Parts: sequence; C-alpha cells; structure tokens
Amino acid sequence: MNRNILILIVSLVILVPLQVFVFRNFVFFNLGFCFIYLLFLLSLPRELSIGLGMLIALILGLVIDLFYQTIGIHAAAGVLIMFLKPYWLNVNTPRSGYEVNYLPTIPNYGLGWFIVYALPLVLVYSLTVLFIEAGNTGLFWMILSKALITTVITLFFVVILQYLFYSKAR
Repeated sequence: MNRNILILIVSLVILVPLQVFVFRNFVFFNLGFCFIYLLFLLSLPRELSIGLGMLIALILGLVIDLFYQTIGIHAAAGVLIMFLKPYWLNVNTPRSGYEVNYLPTIPNYGLGWFIVYALPLVLVYSLTVLFIEAGNTGLFWMILSKALITTVITLFFVVILQYLFYSKAR
C-alpha cells in the first residue's frame, strides 16, 4: 500500500472523530469554530481528479453534517473547496515545482507555502458554511468576522497537527 494512502487513511480515522466529538463543541468566544477535518481534504494529493476529490468531500461533508445536524452545509462547502483546490494549486506552484506523489503539506513544501495554499481555501469553506447557515447576507459583517476568526483557528490547529503527526515524504 502506498505510504501516502496509509497516511491519509490514518488521518481520516483520527480527524473525523476528533472533529465530531471534540471540535464540534469548541467555539472561540461564540465567534469562531474549528474545522480540523479540513486537514484531510487539504492533504489529498494534487494528482487526484477534481471529480474524485469532490466526491470524497461530499461523502465526508455528509458524515460531518450528520453529526452537526446541518443537512448538507459542510458537504456543499467541502465540494466547493475541492473544486477550487486544483486551480489554486496551479496558481500557487512552488518555485521548484510540485514533486510527484508528495502530499500538499508543511513537511513537504514549508509553512509559508502551506499558509498561502490553505488560507484562501479555508476562508472560502468558512464563508460558505456561515453564509448558508445564516440564510441571508443581512449579517454580512458578523459572518465575515466569524469566517475570519474560524479560518485563523482552523489553520492554527491544522498547522499544529501537521507538525505533530506528518513527516517529510522520502
């Protein structure tokens, strides 16, 4: 079994229960949330087709929605970022280019690159979830502030988890 597949399966098995049982109740001053399971979607290989990535995000999002009782909100946001991810990876190519079979993670490409890669995707995810949940744009500034705080919190935990559990590909 490919090492990357094993890493992704283990991370999925750890991140989903962590999201559902720990981070679901983690709310930062009633303003920000943590969507730690996005680490799995962000870590999926660059070579993965858009369609398969969107299908994985749909299934994973529906599982999260089941526990959050949000009926498709996380699925929709996950599908959106998996649609955008390949295009953003093409725009955000490292100077040396992408290595074949390297996961887009901090150990493989560095913290600076990862923040530039993940920040817009996590922000789009957060905005999508919060706007759909609100049902309108009447609370635009509150939703925007919650999305920004959620993005910072999520990225903080995603970075910490990568330093704790991911190692550089060989």
